[in-house]
Amino acid sequence: MYYKSLFPDLPKIPESNIHHFIFGRPDQQEWPDYTLFVNVATGQRRSFREFVERVRDGATALGADVTQGGLGFRPENGELVGILSENCLDYIALVHSLLVITVPFALFSSYSTPYEFKHTNSLAQATTIFASPSLLPLALTSGLPADRIYILEGKCDGYTSYDKLVSSARKSALMASQGTIIHATLGMMVHFMETAKVQQPPVRDIPDGLPVYFNVLPFYHTYGLYMTSFFGFLKPSTTAILPKWDIDFFFDSIPKYRVTMLGLVPSLVHQLVHHPRFKTADLSSVKSILSGAAHLPPQLAAQLCARFPDVEGINEGYGMSEFTAVAMKPLPGMLNGRAKNKPGSVGILASGVEARIVRPDGSLAGPNEAGELLVRGGTAVLGYKGNAKATRETFVDGWVRTGDQMRIDEDGVLFFEDRTKASLRRDTLKISGMQVSPVEIENLLLAQPDKLIIDVSVAGVSGGRTSDERVPRAWIVLSPASAALDEKEIVTRLDAWVRERLSPYKWLRGGIGCVESIPKTPTGKVLRRELVDEYEREVKAKARL
Repeated sequence: MYYKSLFPDLPKIPESNIHHFIFGRPDQQEWPDYTLFVNVATGQRRSFREFVERVRDGATALGADVTQGGLGFRPENGELVGILSENCLDYIALVHSLLVITVPFALFSSYSTPYEFKHTNSLAQATTIFASPSLLPLALTSGLPADRIYILEGKCDGYTSYDKLVSSARKSALMASQGTIIHATLGMMVHFMETAKVQQPPVRDIPDGLPVYFNVLPFYHTYGLYMTSFFGFLKPSTTAILPKWDIDFFFDSIPKYRVTMLGLVPSLVHQLVHHPRFKTADLSSVKSILSGAAHLPPQLAAQLCARFPDVEGINEGYGMSEFTAVAMKPLPGMLNGRAKNKPGSVGILASGVEARIVRPDGSLAGPNEAGELLVRGGTAVLGYKGNAKATRETFVDGWVRTGDQMRIDEDGVLFFEDRTKASLRRDTLKISGMQVSPVEIENLLLAQPDKLIIDVSVAGVSGGRTSDERVPRAWIVLSPASAALDEKEIVTRLDAWVRERLSPYKWLRGGIGCVESIPKTPTGKVLRRELVDEYEREVKAKARL
């Protein structure tokens, strides 16, 4: 069975540059100038008009010929600009400058180790890099000559900055060309229009009367990039920017800037609800919360919501780097009541998205039957640069394989079950011919009534009936409530809890281990592979003794 979004189709518009689509709309001419961005670490502010002017001057400096004082970037010359920086105001300006002149760019993780950066850049093959001063030493390991490396925000002796390029363009009054990307922004516009039909904009107790979105996510991640660089320009709003995650800055900034909307990922939610300041900080200005990038366990969402009386529920979205937004949670009454917001769901298909659920043999699954979710629509990327094999495996006959186990019910509502691509994250296990979901076991352990743990990850380890069968093992982070018990008693209670509630093939035959923390990426993805590899090394070491 094929599924189509309940939302209206995307508006038909002429093919155009995303920058001009966002900033060339007639309604913007009536907007008063306002604070668009504020860096909460430095207090630096930039108005909407200042930002637009800076982007266009930056595009001029990047695209103008070298003989005219520009850098001469041209897409036809094979240019690809790498951005290696913490979040900052000029990060977003540079992204839009590159979009204007249609030069592609690669966003490198500001948390990269030298090994990770080398691997990522070997795929991206950046011809120029803009780096923050603190990451300049890492950028210099790229092998690029020094004159192909620039400073994004700030100063560094011997290197040209984006700010200097902008200043040069303003003095020279040069001209530049234009560029592309739109469908995801159109989809969000449709969502905003449907939201306006069922929800009146609230009166905000803040100086400008504008919503203040707090972006604490790295810009190199799709979630942080789109929310800040594209969706934030659809209507007047201020975005407060945190250069890199700092939980004390987070709590301090909410009352200081009267933040009205938070964008979070599950790992940050987990940190917040278990931090001492969560119960005492002034969070009264927050009216809505978004969560994405990973599955948010229901009990963790409930813990977060309990602290925000004005927030009815967490607005979760489901998407992926290869496709941006796939599904969104609707508001009550949206689409004349046809759009249902059901507990535990990830929402309904976003505008312009089609989907199908397939069984392992490739046949179509029925309503409420779990299988791999495949999607198609205008927001799909072209593929993976430099990896033809992965592109062929993920982009099949116009469809994008998400690698996620989903089911879609009779109302078109999507429910996340688990990961499908075990080869990528070793998530879904197959034991005695049966599928085992680590997420199911994790949620059960977190729901244990004695509240013995505050975090958990489950993955497959060696120890099955055959050499290739893997059995579930749990890694747990103990809670303060467990302090009166020794680890052996805690493990015994948790193991008994699982055995009482799950079928034998789901039992934790790989054991339960206590750890200080669960390793995760900055955007909240659990690094199960690290836990598994460490465990396997320990098992082999013991076997040699």
